[in-house]
Amino acid sequence: MMQDDGGPSPLPHYSDLGARVRAARRQNGLRLTDLAEKAGCSPSMLSKIETERATPSLRILHRIATALDTSIAQLFSETERTAVTLYRAGGRPSVLVRRSKDAPAIHLERLAPALPDQKIDGNIHVLEPGADSGGDISHAGEEIGYILVGLIELNVAGQVYELAAGDSFHFISELPHRYRNLSSGESRVLWVNTPPTF
Repeated sequence: MMQDDGGPSPLPHYSDLGARVRAARRQNGLRLTDLAEKAGCSPSMLSKIETERATPSLRILHRIATALDTSIAQLFSETERTAVTLYRAGGRPSVLVRRSKDAPAIHLERLAPALPDQKIDGNIHVLEPGADSGGDISHAGEEIGYILVGLIELNVAGQVYELAAGDSFHFISELPHRYRNLSSGESRVLWVNTPPTF
């Protein structure tokens, strides 16, 4: 798969998040109320997510994926495998997440397609001013990040770090972690996970 240079146009994004969650829920034989209970959110919120009337925070999306015994990356897995995939600047597909309807958003720009047996995953987290991950997340694996632009606050197991452009980090994913944009403008973080999570 190869995408051409999209220039300065808005990021392409997955508009079928709700459909993918609903398909995975049905594949697991779960009712809406079953998945909502496992994910720790209300059935009405889950229904809004499935019908594209709400976008979940990163934390809630991670909890939904975990309850479905999958990962965010697998929710967006591609069916076609190619030996080499290129995404041109401005042409990477992205996942939009936000805490509430009018809250600042985070775009997860995919660096590679998600594949069923993938060992590593990478995204550029694009945080609008004031955006945050929506609370603590923890899961198996390790994470490495590099701040491309802006200023973020990274909280790992209660320890708070301010990171600016050029700074990097690494931590074990089992530690509860969250982050938010401290910049008055957009912050961008190159973020790599193993195994794939986002």
